[in-house]
Amino acid sequence: MSDAPSRFFHARVTAINDVTPSFRRFTFGGGDLAEYGDPGFDQRIKIVFPTRTLGLDAMPTGDDWYAQWRDLPADRQLPFRTYTTRYVRNHVSEVDVDMVSHEVMGPASDWIARARLGDEVLIFAPTLAHSGVSFGVDFVPPARTEAILLAGDETAAPAIAAILEQLPRDARGVVALEVPHPGDAAYLPRHPGFVYRIGARGDGERHAHLVKSVTDAAAALVPAGEGSDVEEVDIDSDILWEVPRTAKGGAALKSAHLYAWLAGEAGAIKALRRHLVSERGIDRRAVAFMGYWRLGRAES
Repeated sequence: MSDAPSRFFHARVTAINDVTPSFRRFTFGGGDLAEYGDPGFDQRIKIVFPTRTLGLDAMPTGDDWYAQWRDLPADRQLPFRTYTTRYVRNHVSEVDVDMVSHEVMGPASDWIARARLGDEVLIFAPTLAHSGVSFGVDFVPPARTEAILLAGDETAAPAIAAILEQLPRDARGVVALEVPHPGDAAYLPRHPGFVYRIGARGDGERHAHLVKSVTDAAAALVPAGEGSDVEEVDIDSDILWEVPRTAKGGAALKSAHLYAWLAGEAGAIKALRRHLVSERGIDRRAVAFMGYWRLGRAES
């Protein structure tokens, strides 16, 4: 068994299932996955996709793989994207990853659309040797909180689903989710302590449901306080990503009235973060926000 806390795993597609109209579940198999680790909650992983012209052997996989990848000519760089571990079954060397299926906009959506059983990928993920804090887990709530707000668009849904399945039954809160299709509402598992505000975007204005749902939830969950200034992030040039932690990786606060986890399109997340912290007065150390993608910017 490898003693590295994370590494690349070779995996092949063993099953493909459309869970809802927009969510496609890929089951990956292969003996290498017997060592695949899962520190829990919204564990981020990276999947490397072969292209029509490059095989997986073009991907550097050593300790300094990212620096080596960046040094490659653009036409020699294999694409990779970030996803969430959904289920791990080490005893049969299987891992499930749910991906959003939509029109082809880049190499990842192209692979999702044309993937077949037997196709191979590389997955960068924790191993069973991983111990301690995982900085690939961004759901880091205080030990005590009266309510949890989970909010995002379809790109955040797999992470929200994984979080809901692992929260204790006495946890309380609200889920605000915007999805492309009415049938996607069935994607999230049900938690007895959460109110679900799921809306299908359809042909309506993007983010309208998400923004209203978060605004309404915040008003119901926490009284208005004195807001504070937040640094504005230029989402066209910088990454919108902040997960409040202690220096050792634990929660930034011991307790909070509300803990909010926001992920999805950067423009919407930026606006929601501003509302919660500046307008509602929620302690910024109790708000984690991740801009997964940017509207109007195609996948590179």
